[in-house]
Amino acid sequence: MGRLENEARTAMTVLLKQGHSQSAVARMLGVSEGTVRYHRRRSAAGAVDGRTTQVGKAAAVAEAIAHWRSQQPVGRVNLAALHDWLKREHGYNGSLKSVQGYWKRTFPAPAIRARRRVETPMGAQAQVDWAEYPGMVIGSETVDLVALVVTLSWSRKRAVVWARSKDMLSWQSCQTACLQRLGGVPAVLRIDNVKTALSGGAGAWGTINETYRRFAAQLCFHVDACQPRHPQGKGKVERTVRDQREAVDPRGQVFDSLEDLQVWTDARLEERAHHLRCPATGTSVAAAWEQERRLLTPLPETLPEPFDIVVRRPVGPDCMVNFEGRQYSVPFRFVRQEVEVRGLAGRVQMLKDCAVIAEHPRGTDMLILRNEAHYEGEDTERVRAPMPLGRMGRRLQEIAAAKVQHRSLDLYARLAEVAR
Repeated sequence: MGRLENEARTAMTVLLKQGHSQSAVARMLGVSEGTVRYHRRRSAAGAVDGRTTQVGKAAAVAEAIAHWRSQQPVGRVNLAALHDWLKREHGYNGSLKSVQGYWKRTFPAPAIRARRRVETPMGAQAQVDWAEYPGMVIGSETVDLVALVVTLSWSRKRAVVWARSKDMLSWQSCQTACLQRLGGVPAVLRIDNVKTALSGGAGAWGTINETYRRFAAQLCFHVDACQPRHPQGKGKVERTVRDQREAVDPRGQVFDSLEDLQVWTDARLEERAHHLRCPATGTSVAAAWEQERRLLTPLPETLPEPFDIVVRRPVGPDCMVNFEGRQYSVPFRFVRQEVEVRGLAGRVQMLKDCAVIAEHPRGTDMLILRNEAHYEGEDTERVRAPMPLGRMGRRLQEIAAAKVQHRSLDLYARLAEVAR
């Protein structure tokens, strides 16, 4: 004889009242006719399940359970830990299931918090997330790749850009490339709590990484970190990542280069944008995006280059700035001011009021890097120009500028004359 749950017994009663035969009801419910007869007789006799009247074994240690419950922090409890504690401290020999049953009957479940469904307006938000693709075949090698996925919340238009790592330079360059594909910058980027975005904490209470903060300020968007352990907060991009793995999945294919993979991905996403529908309009995602892109902030004409570190440094009286254990020169008019120093890939940039004032190679063997042009020019209202080079200084510059094999003895002789 098969079992019938409460819902099936209710359905059986309704079907029998509608005039269906016992054999027909049995076939509909997938049980034997004897099962239907049995439950019909019990229902007519008003019988109840005897298990509902039984006293659980855990009721004997109710006071101990109540005491243990009072010591627990607010939130979820571990009933397996409670069962172990009862066996250890009170000699309880019942099963874990008996403890679970008692807890369910005695302590009602906490109220369920409903989630607010929010549909953002056009141009207001995009959601950002990384997707990992280990074992991709690029050319003749197998590499682990990552893809940054950016999805506009209103139109669901998406952009995907591939990279080899998740470092700060990739984080910024991939976001810039995605925003170029989306045709502009939304007001807010909702991000995950990654270290390249937050230097400490998480969610609304997290501290935004200073380097990323400067990048966001240049592109004119607000950083909105998602609450931890709350994937629904950026469900649109999570859904995009899932679709990426199902419908735009490059795994199992061979690409000659990362650029070829990017071209293939862009073409597939364009095709999907015409196929998928935008929930907000009922039109295709491509058609909805044409409406939304008009409200996106245009990208600056000169896009910021990705940088993995940004600091503020004072300019010394010798026009030098300290950064990463080296000294770099800047134009003399910035003496005694603070400038912004950015570490780019292979270069160091100095900026004042968002304008680049000096550039030098990064990570060289030299510890002092100077540009003589930084010491030339007219006085300003605040700073007087450095003293011009004397004869000795000019001769030393001539020797330094000439290659060793081309330095003549006359040059050294003229230097000796100056020194007399």
